Amino acid sequence: MKLKKGRVLPIIINALREDVGSGDMTSALVFEKDVVIGADIIANEACVLAGIDIARWVFSVMDERIGFRGFSDDGNPVKRGRKIASVKGYAKAILAGERTVLNFLGKLSGVATLTGRFIEKVKGTRSEIFDTRKTSPGMRELEKYAVRIAGGRNHRMGLWDGILIKDNHLDVSSRMHNVSRLQAIKDIIKKARAGGYKDIELEVDNLREFREALGLDGGIIMLDNMKIGDIRKAVRLRDAKDKKNGTKILLEVSGGVGLNNVAMIAKTGVDRISIGSLTHSAPAVDFSLEICV
Repeated sequence: MKLKKGRVLPIIINALREDVGSGDMTSALVFEKDVVIGADIIANEACVLAGIDIARWVFSVMDERIGFRGFSDDGNPVKRGRKIASVKGYAKAILAGERTVLNFLGKLSGVATLTGRFIEKVKGTRSEIFDTRKTSPGMRELEKYAVRIAGGRNHRMGLWDGILIKDNHLDVSSRMHNVSRLQAIKDIIKKARAGGYKDIELEVDNLREFREALGLDGGIIMLDNMKIGDIRKAVRLRDAKDKKNGTKILLEVSGGVGLNNVAMIAKTGVDRISIGSLTHSAPAVDFSLEICV
């Protein structure tokens, strides 16, 4: 679950290059002589913390002599007004790294906090909360880490680590072979079985397609933007097939999921609920850096 510094450093360096560039013109103008200062990083709202190690690494890139002390670990709930870290070092380096540190903390803690809210809504059900590939460009590893640290699960990290047959695949395949979408589903399932693929996921958006997808026998079926009544029917059909054939077909709901309806969806008996808003729409948490010495 821990982040690997070597994988994160290029992201940090790019962020610093974007913000600091050739140097902090304002600090160069204001400070005729650099001075040592101390500062505290404060959470200005309650949240689930994520990004404390990244904050440490940002300051170390700015100046390896900066002292950094964290007072809370990633994944911990933090109350409004709590000091999460303190730093001590040369003012120019600390102030140059300030915004990048706060941006990372705000974005990742926002993802972790929203994930935690969804998880709380589905407690007592079999459903697990998953993220999606709807991440900020260049930030996927960090945003998916924030989901994990809050107790969520990662869907595919990228196109390279899992098979998910979506609407567009079916549309193109049906055109290429001049067959219906239902026939395209049958053909793709047959091809996947012949190829020995495991954990194949197929997206469907109605019960007719779902019945065809049940032929996966042990795969994952994504119910995309389906009504709650149809989701319940899909769960009953899945349960009956699993009982009869001794299979284990996982059901995932995606599309139109919010804090207002996720509990109702979870109570249908689906296994997974994937939510793009965890990463693409999580409100950033407000942190500030306050000079104290």
